[in-house]
Amino acid sequence: MIILRSIFIGGDSGSGKTVVALGLALKLQHEGLKVGYFKPIDSDKGVRQQRGEDAALFKRALPLEDSLAVLSPFQTGPHYLSNGQWREIEATKEKIKTAWQTAKGNFDVLLIEGSLAPETAASIGIDAINLVKLFNAAMLYVASLENDYDLDKTIFSNNHFRLEGLHVLGNIFNNVERTLIDKAKGIYVSLMEGQGYNVLGIIPRNEEIASPTVKQFYDTLGGELLTNEGIGLERVVEEVVVGSMTIESALSYLRRAPNKAVITGGDRSDIALTALETSTSVLILTGGLYPDVGVLTRAAEKSVPVILVHYDTFSAIERLHEMSHRIHSGDTRGVRIAQDNIINYCNWQAILQYLSS
Repeated sequence: MIILRSIFIGGDSGSGKTVVALGLALKLQHEGLKVGYFKPIDSDKGVRQQRGEDAALFKRALPLEDSLAVLSPFQTGPHYLSNGQWREIEATKEKIKTAWQTAKGNFDVLLIEGSLAPETAASIGIDAINLVKLFNAAMLYVASLENDYDLDKTIFSNNHFRLEGLHVLGNIFNNVERTLIDKAKGIYVSLMEGQGYNVLGIIPRNEEIASPTVKQFYDTLGGELLTNEGIGLERVVEEVVVGSMTIESALSYLRRAPNKAVITGGDRSDIALTALETSTSVLILTGGLYPDVGVLTRAAEKSVPVILVHYDTFSAIERLHEMSHRIHSGDTRGVRIAQDNIINYCNWQAILQYLSS
């Protein structure tokens, strides 16, 4: 059977492309379509991140027969041009095209997930715009909204897609804070539609899938886990607090931040112990300085993981800057929420109509 349509799901890092793609895939499958998945470029952002996590998620959820090497054939990183790949541009494009030919199989629709951001790999001509053209796909753009500048960026991106001749199926605002929902519905949608761009959904923020887990912090930061590896890694982290304050002001400040990661020097046992008396999901100790044994004892009692990294606090924050929650293949609750988001907050009927046209 020939694929009726291909949809490229693009957006910036942290926008929730994978969650949207997963929810849409499951809903379309429920509607009777045979759904495939392809992620041509996988971005390695963390020192411990394993390749193909998103592909593994879809391979199990749909399920799919192709190998991870087919579903996600090419990997980049912050320094991907250093290994000589820029000299093999045509070979890289051919590798991606060959994998795509296999991955599309006999599905009714192929969902193609974009990489870190639309501009990723533009240096070698396999950015989102070039890939959409290569796969003859429609663009479904996912944007997270925190303020008016994010709307500006969304419109700017849509303008770029239009100038490049892409078919933009629509936009989904994802992870929108409850306080911004009404503004998004009343102002943002009007401005988007006024410029000829469809908004196909406004998905409220859900901490269960919007916030990263301690394990994702560990995967991103690396370092040493000083507590039992089987305890506390699935805790959700809602806020990041840098413990550089004086001990006199620490307790009241730390009490105001729930389910937090506290980043402080390994020599600040006073801050670490104070944090452990509040709602703390993980302690991150910087500078390669091992803490007092009392900190580890108390952390074990509270089942709070302690991660020691051998670089400074600023570097730790930089590594965490673009991290977002990733649903893994065994996260049945996250998978269900992803599907419910599409059903309850998105115009999936318009997408289904496009696929059937």
